[in-house]
Amino acid sequence: MQKITILIHCKDQKGIIAAVTTFIAKVEGNITYIDQHVELDQNVFFMRLECELTNHRITIENLKTDFEQTIATDFEMSWDLYNQEQKPKMALFVSKYDHCLFDILGRYSAGELNVDIPVIISNHNDLRSIAERFDIPFHCVPFTKDNKEEGEKHQIELLKRFQINFIVLARYMQIITPNLISLYENKIINIHHSFLPAFPGAKPYHSAFKRGVKIIGATSHYVTEELDEGPIIEQDIARVSHIHSVDDFIMKGRDLERIVLARAIKLHAERKTMVYGNKTVVFS
Repeated sequence: MQKITILIHCKDQKGIIAAVTTFIAKVEGNITYIDQHVELDQNVFFMRLECELTNHRITIENLKTDFEQTIATDFEMSWDLYNQEQKPKMALFVSKYDHCLFDILGRYSAGELNVDIPVIISNHNDLRSIAERFDIPFHCVPFTKDNKEEGEKHQIELLKRFQINFIVLARYMQIITPNLISLYENKIINIHHSFLPAFPGAKPYHSAFKRGVKIIGATSHYVTEELDEGPIIEQDIARVSHIHSVDDFIMKGRDLERIVLARAIKLHAERKTMVYGNKTVVFS
């Protein structure tokens, strides 16, 4: 029995839900989940649907063709259809911080993330031993202002070789190039503290501590050319007070980064996020 997920967005209009559910019934599908949302100010309709195909003669490719011809064209839909049994291939980009990498690989080994991780790419060799511990290929691609073009070319070659579907920046401390962003539009996930833009720079927790902030947080988002301003996938916060030290701030911040990034990966891998403009619709 094949299980599929369909994501749809289009102009809001009458009959969309009826047309889609009727189509699923005609191809002998059983709907196991359906949710929809309308952005009223922009008149845009969003839908996420999961179903099981009981007719083994129907292939995914035939289903896509039929859906495009009988439903999507009439409603001028932007849509994707996924086979749930095919795990997306995720590349990890890292630098020297290891807390997010350890967390992701731990969850991956425990079967918590519905992904394959064929490669880890870094601009330093510091975390190679971690990749080897989890038996994942590690490639060091030096990346500086003097060799950006060569570094980008090498990164793209690796991503194509391993047939990567999306990228996660697990505290990768380099700016992603516009060319790579265009190749993986809304498929590069980043994590950072939520002090921006108030406390930029190398030591934001120190700056926040001096200011006496009461809340710290982490934000995971899709990468765009506007640095740290892409569509937000997931966020969380922790309360702090005068009794906490800078080290407490950093520890709590790293805990939040681990949790928020893992949630964002899970949501993306399970096809629960849809990007429209610079916002996301995230289905439960």
